[in-house]
Amino acid sequence: MVFHQRHFKYFNRFLIAFSVVFFITLFLPWTQNVSGQGYLTTLSPNERPQTVQSPIPGTIVQWYVQEGDFVNKGDTILRISEVKNEYFDPNLVERTGTQITAKNQSADSYNSKIEALNNQISALQQERVLKLKQGDNKLIQARLKVKSDSIEFVASQTNFQIANTQFLRIQELYNQGLKSKTQLEEKRLKLQETQAKLIAQENKWLASKNAVINAQLDLNRVQTTYAEKIGKAQSDKFTAASSMFNTEAEVAKLESQYANYEIRNALYYVKAPQSGFINKAIKGGLGETFKEGDPLIKIMPSEYRMAVETYVNPIDIPLIHKGEKVRVQFDGWPAIVFSGWPNVSYGTYGGQVVAVDTYISENGKYRVLVAPDSNDHPWPKDIRIGSGAYTLSLLKDVPIWFEIWRKLNGFPPNYYNPETATVKDDSKK
Repeated sequence: MVFHQRHFKYFNRFLIAFSVVFFITLFLPWTQNVSGQGYLTTLSPNERPQTVQSPIPGTIVQWYVQEGDFVNKGDTILRISEVKNEYFDPNLVERTGTQITAKNQSADSYNSKIEALNNQISALQQERVLKLKQGDNKLIQARLKVKSDSIEFVASQTNFQIANTQFLRIQELYNQGLKSKTQLEEKRLKLQETQAKLIAQENKWLASKNAVINAQLDLNRVQTTYAEKIGKAQSDKFTAASSMFNTEAEVAKLESQYANYEIRNALYYVKAPQSGFINKAIKGGLGETFKEGDPLIKIMPSEYRMAVETYVNPIDIPLIHKGEKVRVQFDGWPAIVFSGWPNVSYGTYGGQVVAVDTYISENGKYRVLVAPDSNDHPWPKDIRIGSGAYTLSLLKDVPIWFEIWRKLNGFPPNYYNPETATVKDDSKK
């Protein structure tokens, strides 16, 4: 009924024109994008704000800076003192050095003792060789004496047999009356003398045999005696060597302690790790104690490169590639943004993806790091690290009707690989 009423002809014309314009608009190009919310940070980790900690516990004694001051790398920020009683001695390093000197002298003494014992062992070994040679000579002499005495003993036996034969012959002649009693008595006397010489020579021979046995015992005694002496000297040598090694180990331990004490003394002055501005003193006042690793102060580096740390939904992360172009809108910076028409947007700045996390963050999204695009306008100088930023990762151009249909169905943007990624994949292959 509306289309047939004359007074609605202008409205009808408007509807027709609007329908035509809307139909034509559905075929206009629309740039698909992936949006993300993040904040400003620095491109390199060493350029980000950092806290300064002390590796040792202590008490704050004196501050040398104030909040807002600029410090160069190596400048002293504050001085601390000890809270552990084993480090209270102000001459701890010097006393440890004295202990090291004493222990070194003790080690030198043990070394001298080892050298003296080595000389003693060498002397004992040489003396043992001479004593053994002397004993061998005595043994040889005793054996030769045994041979000599055995020969004399055999000679005495022969003489005794001769004297006995002569006595028996004289006795028989005496019985026959051919020899006198005087001659018989002479032969009996000679027989007795020869028998006495035989017994004496036998005793002498047996004494020579005992001398051989005594010489052998002397050799064994010399071997045993010098073995005991050399063994005792070697035992003393090993004891001295063990004591020297223990002393050297104690010296090494003391030297390690000495180095630790020197380093610890240097840690009493907390210094700036890099040039920057003092943002905030976390531990304030004097006499405040802290543990090792507790943050003391915050420093903002003076030289840094801006970047945006943005977070993207997991469904969109396959569409984000390293090197892709991104449009960035900064909080507090005037901008007119048309997400589908980046060319007509105003107040956004160009960025480039430099890193994409491969593991999801605690907020359930993936972190993407965006650096300034060198081919675009430079980012504003007045922005500060930590302020918010809104990012649009530009994807393919599609008709508006396709984008509306995709949104209504909840489909993700079209998956694609940029030309840069394709070139990289080909080069890897």
